[in-house]
Amino acid sequence: MPGLRIADPLWLAHRAKREGPRYPELASDLRVDVAIVGGGVTGAAVAWMFAHSGVRVAVLDAARVGRGSTAASTALLMQEPDIDFAELARRYGPKNARRVWRLSTAATRDFVRTLESLDIRCDLEHRDSVYYALGEPSGRRLRDELRRRRRAGIPGRWLDAAALRRATGIDGAGAIRTSGNAQADPYLACTGLLRAATRRGARIFERSSVDRIDADAGGVTLAVNGFAIRCARVVIATGYATPSFEPLAVAFRMLQTYVVATQRIPARLRRDFGLGNVMLWDTGRPYHYARWTIDNRLLLGGGDRPRVSERQRAKALRDGAVGVWQYFERRYPALQQVDIDVAWEGLFATTPDGLPYVGPHPDYPKHLFALGYGGNGMTFGFLAARLLLEWYRGKRTSDHRLFGFDRTVALNR
Repeated sequence: MPGLRIADPLWLAHRAKREGPRYPELASDLRVDVAIVGGGVTGAAVAWMFAHSGVRVAVLDAARVGRGSTAASTALLMQEPDIDFAELARRYGPKNARRVWRLSTAATRDFVRTLESLDIRCDLEHRDSVYYALGEPSGRRLRDELRRRRRAGIPGRWLDAAALRRATGIDGAGAIRTSGNAQADPYLACTGLLRAATRRGARIFERSSVDRIDADAGGVTLAVNGFAIRCARVVIATGYATPSFEPLAVAFRMLQTYVVATQRIPARLRRDFGLGNVMLWDTGRPYHYARWTIDNRLLLGGGDRPRVSERQRAKALRDGAVGVWQYFERRYPALQQVDIDVAWEGLFATTPDGLPYVGPHPDYPKHLFALGYGGNGMTFGFLAARLLLEWYRGKRTSDHRLFGFDRTVALNR
């Protein structure tokens, strides 16, 4: 399996004295209710929700928890899916598109509240998002997108060119400003949720690769480090279909994304950018995004491209980081006075409609999946945890159809 990231992201490169918790390898047979494969933010959210509800869980990570694609994230806790409301409505109808949006909004809100109520210190900050268009044609499409959202009861405020300039320092055609989003340190959010889960009885195991999963009428057996974990269900929270689930790989497109973090920018120079305390992303495809960190760095990302070979990844990182930098340098000439501190690359899975697959698959009757979050891993990972807990308890609603593997058929009947 390819590495989920190369180069140390900001969240790890500057936390040498804060390496996070360490968990043991699995060293004996174990029986639990649910085994969770994957120790990133989705696995952590699943562990917390299930354990909080009294379910005995074990989390298994092949390496160190939180240090795969979670650590590569820029941790934008966004209500907005990667795909516009208009496109979702075209695919599945306005009613289903509205429900997806409301579920995403609720997941963002509930994730933030959970982090706050558990006192997880992860540099959490409430932020508006600004979704902007550079040219007039894309600006007209964006205004139409806002009209469609408003008809569906989805709030948002239009920024004309002057208002966009005041809020962001960017010269463009206009933007949609949305309240209720947030940003955080993804690694600290993940490890904080895992600590909270252990207080509720969850077992966490690192360096515990799952070699085989066997299902029978009585449940599931996972072969791990020469030992066996017996459970009723297994949750696959690996982000994408690993080689163990090769038949599912056709449902995903693997992309690599690039992120650049500047050195700390002094207040005097920060004013020259004109970027306020908002999270930016543009209407381009692939899109670009930017935000300030809590310690006054600019975090710039985007330029997603199809996965390259392992041999090409180092060069692709250099090229991708340069591309991201040049895109924003054209928007912010003040970047010419700033140095890059760290750049990194992450691998993630996306789906044709920008929504994750959450729930069972007919070929794997004892498994539950949470895969393919696109660029919205923090929000959709938390939503997946709630939907999977409902499924495990026997609750079935129309919400589960929205994210099922068969949704294209089920929602267009």
